[in-house]
Parts: sequence; structure tokens; C-alpha cells
Amino acid sequence: MKQKLTVVNAEWIENELILGIEAGTVSGLTAMQQILADSDNLSFIYIAEQNDDYTYISLPETVWPELKKALDGQMRVFASDVNHDRIELAGFHEELGDLVENIRGNSNYGNEMVEKVENLFYLNV
Repeated sequence: MKQKLTVVNAEWIENELILGIEAGTVSGLTAMQQILADSDNLSFIYIAEQNDDYTYISLPETVWPELKKALDGQMRVFASDVNHDRIELAGFHEELGDLVENIRGNSNYGNEMVEKVENLFYLNV
């Protein structure tokens, strides 16, 4: 069974973006350097793995402004759980950059997703 971890907050600590997970653990996860779009939930999904099973780290729209800052500044991004274990989201900049470029003007992602991505990642440049 795939596990889903949801980011509920984002904070900057010494030029690193720390994304707080509401429940579950990131301990033992391996970053897969892949980000997908979840248009239905207006979220990006970072994929991690443990024991050949995937864990989805959901990056909801509420943290997108911080993701954009990390992307623009090429800052390191981590997911952290309540035990303060953390995993670096390796490949974050390349993957998110490619994904938002693919979403731009592409109605296959749904009008609302396209509009929100364009408004944040392209209109606020």
C-alpha cells in the first residue's frame, strides 16, 4: 500500500526550506527525484521510496509560494516529520521547474491547476 504524507507548513531555516509533515515519518525514505502533478487536489507530489514501495509527499497549493522561492533561489528543500527526521527532496529544482513548464498552458492538467501555476510561477516573476 502506498503511503501519502501531506505537508502542512513550510519554514525557512538558514536558507533551507523545511516542509513539515502532519503525520507519518520520513525516516528510511529514499528520494526518487520525481515530482508529479495532482490536479484534482491542486498539489504537487514528490515521490520517495522505502522497501520497493512508494511514498507520496503531497505539496499542496498552500506551500507553493515557498516552493517558488526555493526554486528561484536554488535553495535546498527538505521534508521533516514530527520527530525532526528529514529527507532532502533531491532533484527538486529540475523536477519542479520542468513540471511547472509542462503545466503552463496545458489544459490536460485542468484549467484551475494551469491558472494557479501560471499565476504564481509565471505572473509573479
